[in-house]
Amino acid sequence: MALQNRIAQWLGAPFDLETQEQVRKLAKNPKEAEEAFYKDLEFGTGGMRGIMGVGTNRINKYTLGKNTQGLASFLKNRYPNDEIRTVIAYDCRHQSKALAKICADIFTANGIRCSLFSDLRPTPELSFAVRHLKAHCGIVLTASHNPPEYNGYKVYGKDGGQLVPPDDEAISQKIRETSFDCIQFEGNPALLEYLDEAIDLAYQKDVLNTALFDKSTNKTLQIVFTPIHGTSITALPQVLEGAGYTKLSMVQEQIEPNGDFPTVQSPNPEEQEALKMAVALADKKNAELVLGTDPDADRLGMVVKDTDSEWYYLNGNQIMTVLTEFLLQKKAAEKKLNPNCFIASTVVSTPLIEQIAAHYGVQYKNTLTGFKWIAKLIEDFPELNFIGGGEESFGYLVGTSVRDKDAISASLLACEIANEAKNKGSSFFELLLECYKKYGAYKERLVSITKKGKEGLDFIAQQMERFRTSPPKTIGGIPVLLLEDYLHLTSFNLKLNTTQKLQYTSSNVLIFKLEDGTKIALRPSGTEPKIKYYFSVNQKFDPSQSWKAQEKTLETRLDKLSSLFLPS
Repeated sequence: MALQNRIAQWLGAPFDLETQEQVRKLAKNPKEAEEAFYKDLEFGTGGMRGIMGVGTNRINKYTLGKNTQGLASFLKNRYPNDEIRTVIAYDCRHQSKALAKICADIFTANGIRCSLFSDLRPTPELSFAVRHLKAHCGIVLTASHNPPEYNGYKVYGKDGGQLVPPDDEAISQKIRETSFDCIQFEGNPALLEYLDEAIDLAYQKDVLNTALFDKSTNKTLQIVFTPIHGTSITALPQVLEGAGYTKLSMVQEQIEPNGDFPTVQSPNPEEQEALKMAVALADKKNAELVLGTDPDADRLGMVVKDTDSEWYYLNGNQIMTVLTEFLLQKKAAEKKLNPNCFIASTVVSTPLIEQIAAHYGVQYKNTLTGFKWIAKLIEDFPELNFIGGGEESFGYLVGTSVRDKDAISASLLACEIANEAKNKGSSFFELLLECYKKYGAYKERLVSITKKGKEGLDFIAQQMERFRTSPPKTIGGIPVLLLEDYLHLTSFNLKLNTTQKLQYTSSNVLIFKLEDGTKIALRPSGTEPKIKYYFSVNQKFDPSQSWKAQEKTLETRLDKLSSLFLPS
């Protein structure tokens, strides 16, 4: 449909008068109107996210309404003989509560029972609730760590995991077939119920059963925690109290949920600035561990004291490394490890995780980017025992009751590790160094280039095409050993001049593996207007050198690599 026709469609019924007026104002700015209408929002690696406002490329009652109406049609076709049940949660984003109620009303208007959380809740609790209530589907309204002008919509299947093939495409097709005038906004109150404390307690109890190892009730670990204005305030303090952590301090200025995120540049615990206030409080409290979660509480950021008693900001790969090593170590000590156990990570995460699996004799499974693929592994291999898994983007999952990354259980697990290490005269940081001594010293870096709008999408497409059609044979003077193209599902060995098929679902990802163990990955973000470059380098750990010196060497290599790839 031509752009002007798209805009014209929104200037009459079924769109309400307020929406029509907003479209008229928007049409006076052709550039903004084009950005709002030139395409439909689509599902990416983490659901659907976009800027709030009118238009087909924006988050509003009509775009989410169309999605939900299409989803309702899919559910009724998929489960024709069931009493279908759905669950909806939402975070602190602007309009989240109102949009969640609109989605709930659309379900009930279609004869589908809906359980709606009465207030904001963490995304992992939504995943838990889908399974706990034996629902057929779940939705959470969130834009994760995106800027304040964004909101989003994640859809979960019966297993509690986010949509994967073939359901994602089948639902997308139903949405495409749904017209705006087919949306049933008038809900049936008899089919709507509100969720509250009972599910909270069940979820928190499950987290304690899954991630608590030390049953003592008066632990001395000094912790500072910030929810960064998000949903974890509803769960993590309660879980830590239940686990016996009595010395917990919270950043008071960031406790109140607020979609403007007024105290940070970005509510993303991957960025050091987002944890600045927490670290300042930790200095005052003489704390040993800083925890920060993103708005929907699926990502965990951590800051720990290094061997010089200075604050060290862990990246997602480092957090995942220590959590995985600890879990497998504990299971091994309990003689609960066998070849039917597995851990999982993603193609853009650190190669170190595969080494850990090999050391403990468990299976390692590698997935595409997006935690939905790890959830799918749990569902696809019921005969295997999933121990834990994570990704470089600060997400981790322990256990199987939740089927998405879970900052609540990951935070508890991190505290258990730090507390046990403290009792043994060690620290979380020293455990990380022990992993490097055991498996090699690894350092990763993610560089994201933001390119907004239609022109940005064109730029990102050109970058991917350039590296795909004219790949370098050497990078930084090091020969490229393998080029893995996940779009065409081929792995080309440049040294042997052979090609193998990759056993994945097609995805727009390129990975270069160099002869010295360096790994470089490129992919467009599935949820933001960005192209992402992932760099991983490694070397043998040198016990005669400080970690600072070794890290500096690795960082210099990362500097060189990123300068070769990034646009000038």
